Amino acid sequence: MSVSTTNPSSSILVVDDEPGIASLCDRVLSREGYQVTALINPHAAIEHLQQTRTDLLLVDIRMPEVDGFDVISRAKIVQPDIAVLVMTGFGTVETAIRALRQGVDGLLLKPFEKGDELVQAVIQAINDNHRKRDAARVQALRPLFNVTETLFAETDQDKLLGLIADAIRDHLNCSNVAYYRVEGATVSAVAQVGKALPVEADQTAAGLIRRVADDRDPMIIHASGPGEAEAQSLLSTLGLGSVILIPIPRANMNSVLFAGRDSSGAQFRGADLELFFVLARQAVVAMENARLYADLRDTLRRVEESQQALLRAEKMAAAGRLTASIAHEVNNPLQSVQNCLHLAGREDLPAEKRKEYFELARTELDRLMKTMQRMLEFYRPGTVRVEHVDVLELLNHVISLTSQQLHQRNIQIKANLPESLPPIYAVSGQIQQIFINLILNAHDAMPSGGELEITARGLNGGVELTFSDNGPGIPEDRRNNIFEPFFSTKEGGTGLGLTVSYNIVTAHGGTLDLVDRDEPGACFRLFLPTGDKQ
Repeated sequence: MSVSTTNPSSSILVVDDEPGIASLCDRVLSREGYQVTALINPHAAIEHLQQTRTDLLLVDIRMPEVDGFDVISRAKIVQPDIAVLVMTGFGTVETAIRALRQGVDGLLLKPFEKGDELVQAVIQAINDNHRKRDAARVQALRPLFNVTETLFAETDQDKLLGLIADAIRDHLNCSNVAYYRVEGATVSAVAQVGKALPVEADQTAAGLIRRVADDRDPMIIHASGPGEAEAQSLLSTLGLGSVILIPIPRANMNSVLFAGRDSSGAQFRGADLELFFVLARQAVVAMENARLYADLRDTLRRVEESQQALLRAEKMAAAGRLTASIAHEVNNPLQSVQNCLHLAGREDLPAEKRKEYFELARTELDRLMKTMQRMLEFYRPGTVRVEHVDVLELLNHVISLTSQQLHQRNIQIKANLPESLPPIYAVSGQIQQIFINLILNAHDAMPSGGELEITARGLNGGVELTFSDNGPGIPEDRRNNIFEPFFSTKEGGTGLGLTVSYNIVTAHGGTLDLVDRDEPGACFRLFLPTGDKQ
């Protein structure tokens, strides 16, 4: 006798109204190791199928009360993946066509003379059924490649849950999807579309979700057919015919995906379970990807906040160092305005001369207002509006602002500047801070006086400026660290000036470098790109 290539523990239901045939099939197949149930009443067979999972239905076509095709139809409803082998003593073409239309896996003519013929037909039917299911799986898995790309492209966790729900509904042909989170004994519905298991109000529903999450095994439940009576009653109450629960184990919590078909729809099959399993694995990776992106965005936000804090700290430090210069910049125009108004008020002067003094006073007031506006832009938090910046005008303003402080230390400024430079688009207050930091660094490097040379020229795509002093310079072993935060070569320095300047320049797409040269002192080269209005 041939050796079976199927699982020897496969369960087989034999249905034939002839007791002799039913008994023969029972003996032959039981001898081969199959678990056989032989019935002569088709009604009893239908009831058996509703309560007991069966691998193969071996059924006679012609029976007096219910014919074999009716039994097959009922079997396919409660157990969609069951293999079917029909027996008939009337092998007509019509019978074969009808059997094929109902998804039958094999046809066996009675009477069969040898037991081998029956065994081989059973083996062939079970194997054909497996091949059909494998083909259905492959066909179902092909569209998942596009789904994978869609899910992985979305990094917003809330939107991703919506995409996952849509993918499950489309590929499993169901209208009910839910995502449950399990934390200890607590089960909560995070998102749902259509009907879902009421885990907050029903202990049976919550217990099913917890069991799937704890055991980490998927579960398929049908409202009719073999299964737990309590769970099936819950599905019937909700108007659901079939559901699948898939566990999603994660590092910090367990989750469960739910898919359900209404009672009017077909039951889920094994291929649906495997398809859902693959979708769930993709969902796990996509959700982890979205979580990592969320963590990255949060980290970048904190870094940006830290950078803004450094920027504000350095501005406040610069404010303290520029107090005298700021007072000088404000006091000089005020003195000029006072003098001009005094002279304009003298009645012994001609009207034309008095008008000239009024105009001078207005000019000085305009200069004072412009100075104060620049200072407000510099110190106002969060001023990051990109605008048209005249580099020469801004640089001359900073030189004027720092001139008093440089003069008090006997530092001469040698400004080799052209008549014009290409305009750039940048954040004016931030570029102003770079100039202040570089000039004050030179001031601190020359406590006994010296010379600061500033040059500027237009280059293709931007503007280049250099700030060169003749102080002691920066030691060779410290040059690689000068742009690191809190690194300073001078006593009492914050170590933030060059760091903030470097970050600002980088954010604008430019460069800030320490230039090697033969002369004593330090030389910083600054390149600012033209930029754009965006």
